[in-house]
Amino acid sequence: MASSLGQGQPLYVLLYAFGILFFCYFYTSIVFNPTDTADNMRKYGGFIPGIRPGKKTADYIDTVLSRLTILGAVYLTFVALLPDFLARGFRFASLPWIGARLETMLPRFFSEGFGFNFYFGGTSLLIVVGVAMDTVQQVESKLVEHHYTGFLKKSRIRGRRT
Repeated sequence: MASSLGQGQPLYVLLYAFGILFFCYFYTSIVFNPTDTADNMRKYGGFIPGIRPGKKTADYIDTVLSRLTILGAVYLTFVALLPDFLARGFRFASLPWIGARLETMLPRFFSEGFGFNFYFGGTSLLIVVGVAMDTVQQVESKLVEHHYTGFLKKSRIRGRRT
């Protein structure tokens, strides 16, 4: 059992992909509540054209959220598994009944990989890109804030009490 949970083994890949998909949905369900969003939209006069306010809006938001989450989760799974696939490939030989046949039918790089050395895995690459984007956004907001404060200090507009 321990050897079937090694990197590149089919059971490892399936469990890893399932874990990513599960936690994407789990996190989304904790963070975002479609019922509260629909109620807030109704309170503040917002609506979705063609959708009745209340429960119908919450159901529509939940449907859209589920579709977006599955697309994002599949993308995250792809990004997380790609470096492992390119480096080591997936070892189909350990699959019972069809493993040996798949090894002979598929091209060699599927089971052996390309042999690239990756210093960042898919997950750490996502973290690095996320932190870099957040840093750029914070720098831009500070620059905009600095620009506005400088603009206000140099203006000739005076208050009522002059």
